[in-house]
Amino acid sequence: TGGHTTEILRLLSCLSESYSPRHYVLADSDKMSEAKIRSFEQKRAETFSKSQFTLDRIPRSREVRQSWISSVVTTLYSILYSLPLTYKRKPDLILCNGPGTCVPVCLSAFLLGLLRIKRTIIVYVESICRVETLSLSGKILYYFSDYFIVQWPDLKKKYPKSVYLGRIV
Repeated sequence: TGGHTTEILRLLSCLSESYSPRHYVLADSDKMSEAKIRSFEQKRAETFSKSQFTLDRIPRSREVRQSWISSVVTTLYSILYSLPLTYKRKPDLILCNGPGTCVPVCLSAFLLGLLRIKRTIIVYVESICRVETLSLSGKILYYFSDYFIVQWPDLKKKYPKSVYLGRIV
């Protein structure tokens, strides 16, 4: 939501029309992002007439200030909810940037890969505001992503698997 949506849309604005259709996954309680995405896609359709996208909603895996113990339960629920969605969409690539909603989707895709149903490339871009430490999503997805991109050199030093590209959003 909010800043994460703005960052991901900036990244998507650089992609060619070959990245279509795009499937957006939002937390069911996210009220702001859908309008931003629809506006972005409407502008994109002016340039790329065959542009296609979908919006899907899943239960939020973790609310702000939610206890760690209860967030395990809600995240497991969100993963179970994400599995059929991920199976249905069978994405080639997941590009995500930090909201908790991306964790269940990425873990579902990772599981489908382990089961040899569909191999999905997972690209995680840590938010520009994460200068010294990773977000909780980043700490989890560091181990599951194919490409883990950071925007600050100090994070690259701390997390050797990461790819430092400088500021990209």
